[in-house]
Amino acid sequence: MRIALVHPTGSNWIPGKRDITSTANRMAPLGLLSMAAYLEKQGHRVLVHDCLGPQAAADNHIHVDRILAFQPELVGFSATTSGFLDGYALAGRIKESAPQTKIVFGGVHVSALGAVLLEQYTHIDYLCMGEGEATLAELADGSDPAGVTGLIFRQNGRPQTNPSRKRIPDLDSLPFPAYEKLTGFPQGYNLPLFSYILRPGATMVTSRGCPFQCSYCDRSVFKRGFRYNSAEYIFEHMRYLRRRFNVRHINIYDDLFTADRRRIVALCERLASHSPGVQFNCAVRVGHADDELLGMLKDAGCLQVSLGIETADTGLLHEHKPGVHLEEVRETVQRIQASGLRAKGLFMMGLPGETEGSIRKTSDFALELGLDDMNMSKFTPFPGAPIWSTVTREGFLDADWRKMNCLNFVYVPKGIESREALDRLYNRHVKRFYTDPAWRRKFRRRWWQHRWSLWHMAKHLPTFVAARRSFEPEDA
Repeated sequence: MRIALVHPTGSNWIPGKRDITSTANRMAPLGLLSMAAYLEKQGHRVLVHDCLGPQAAADNHIHVDRILAFQPELVGFSATTSGFLDGYALAGRIKESAPQTKIVFGGVHVSALGAVLLEQYTHIDYLCMGEGEATLAELADGSDPAGVTGLIFRQNGRPQTNPSRKRIPDLDSLPFPAYEKLTGFPQGYNLPLFSYILRPGATMVTSRGCPFQCSYCDRSVFKRGFRYNSAEYIFEHMRYLRRRFNVRHINIYDDLFTADRRRIVALCERLASHSPGVQFNCAVRVGHADDELLGMLKDAGCLQVSLGIETADTGLLHEHKPGVHLEEVRETVQRIQASGLRAKGLFMMGLPGETEGSIRKTSDFALELGLDDMNMSKFTPFPGAPIWSTVTREGFLDADWRKMNCLNFVYVPKGIESREALDRLYNRHVKRFYTDPAWRRKFRRRWWQHRWSLWHMAKHLPTFVAARRSFEPEDA
């Protein structure tokens, strides 16, 4: 079967302001690439169309023309909450031009909401729940939809939900993602600025699921179980990216890269003794990063370690990220940096229960830690997150899917006056971190290491100047 897999543009920025997301950080759609590789292994012909790719058009009509030029029999969309409606608009245009083409949607938004989407969005023929590789392959093979686990379809005009599909037990059985299907990869897919020294870069995911239960995290697709690729598989994956695409830096986007210590020790030993010439970044959780392991990560080529912190308010931390304590965070950051690694803090503003006082605590804590970098996301409750059912008890939610991208405040907790007040606090915090004299001294010492990021900024200077204005506090 001829199958087109589509990554829709979606809504990726702040309404009314210039979108710089793809300029600052354009990521390969790894989920679609994994499915493409799996489907081709099963004998199908696959097109991957990335509407956010480096040579992508800005017009949905052009996207539809290019998808239909492939003459697909099945078109699959992987959509986040903010990207779902844009994907559906593309699906509607495809159906108008080629009504016989079957449309299937998958991804976290679909897995969280299920059959109700089939009731409301008539251009969709199938919903793929959870992991999509085997479900989509069976559908493409011509199996009766009624017998395909993990699928929701229409029967006599009404949605029918099949039993859930068992999760893939051995992730090593999956082929490497089909990176070669992306036009302009890897040069056109840039990692977050100042997160790398070498280029070009790429991304990897080496595990699925998470055993923890943070209030804000949607586990609709991979659930709470923790499965992972072996050390040998990861090593070969890295070596493949280096040999096939000359990739020099890899961002590993696992939630818990170091959760299984034995596989990381085995990987680090292999990388240290047979280095493919690749640096990498990864994330750890407090309690899963001892000194020996951090030293091994450094020897293996790790550059930067991210740590989920979210907030410095102990009450909010206990409620939303149980098991993490501020003193342990402080100590972990110190040990990361003592090992010669960079430490990046991941924070979240606007959680239920947030106040101006708690935001100030987080801002002070971020500076106190002496981080090498930080990221502050805007709390966004997603339909599959544990907090979804209770979130409106403690604040106001604007459930506009297009804005639900962690770059807009769609939720205002009761302790904050307004959305405008949240935006002012956010802008002030971001500027405070990056204008801190200690952070700037650290950055100046590394400016030559970041020459490629600085060159990228210079190349797109008007875009970045416009973005900076978006983060200028109105009342500094």
